[in-house]
Amino acid sequence: MREQTVEIRATGALLAGALTRPDGDGRHPSALLINGSGPIDRDSAMPGMALGLGQALAVALADHGCVLLRYDKRGVGASGGDYLSTGFHTECGDAAAALAALRAHPGVDPERVFVVGHSTGAVLAANLVRAAPPPAGYVLLAGAAQPGDRVMAWQSDRIATTLPRPLRPLGPILARRQARERDRVRGSTADRHERMPRSRLTDRWLREYMAHDPGPDLAAIDRPVLAITGGKDIQVDPADVARIGRLVTGPFDAEVPTDLTHLLRRDPGPPGLWRYRGQLTRPIDGWVTARIAEWVRARLAH
Repeated sequence: MREQTVEIRATGALLAGALTRPDGDGRHPSALLINGSGPIDRDSAMPGMALGLGQALAVALADHGCVLLRYDKRGVGASGGDYLSTGFHTECGDAAAALAALRAHPGVDPERVFVVGHSTGAVLAANLVRAAPPPAGYVLLAGAAQPGDRVMAWQSDRIATTLPRPLRPLGPILARRQARERDRVRGSTADRHERMPRSRLTDRWLREYMAHDPGPDLAAIDRPVLAITGGKDIQVDPADVARIGRLVTGPFDAEVPTDLTHLLRRDPGPPGLWRYRGQLTRPIDGWVTARIAEWVRARLAH
């Protein structure tokens, strides 16, 4: 397995990424990894959270003869641009630029390029159906099938109901506070809140994401799709896996592992944000990356 640094020419910024290649010459099938929301780098890490999806997926795909491209978001890591001025639509364009850069690489077969998205990265992945040509297949990890404002409302309510028992009376209060914050963002015209820390999502990003409906993108997908959302995901409704299946028109495979969480770790305990710290001490569940790699290999054989 070999890794090289690549440059992605996006609108108004030069993004940096890592391209992992299996041993051997010639053109290989490949995948583009699109991470979720926040200032996330190519290794699926940001301050306070090291998801670790990028490295684990690179190894799994290389073992199956596939290239993986992953990149630092705009204004993050070695990428140029300003993260705090980035909107959801900007990230859509950056993902499209990364897809084009991957296709243009001399070690990649441009006809066999898949896309893997996690969380809001899955929404960005579905949006790549607008690319010409679209990806050869889609892996949607913890992907939503509903408009962003509904996803955030569901997430807020679900988190409130999964608080530790002593804090559960605060759940309705926190849910109402989040609803007020969403109302504030809808009425905002600023790119970001004046006191916003770098780790937060910008007003512009939230406003554009809440208004975005992935339904039309999903309905336009006629290529193979693998959707995986854990039964203990509290940020995306696991029922969206079935919704995705009803929208896409290509071959569809679905997985809802009972104990899998949004962080792609299995946890036998009760769901809740308060369990994330412990989950992050463990690596990505090996079944997830193995399932993706095996699914891509199977699709390439068709």
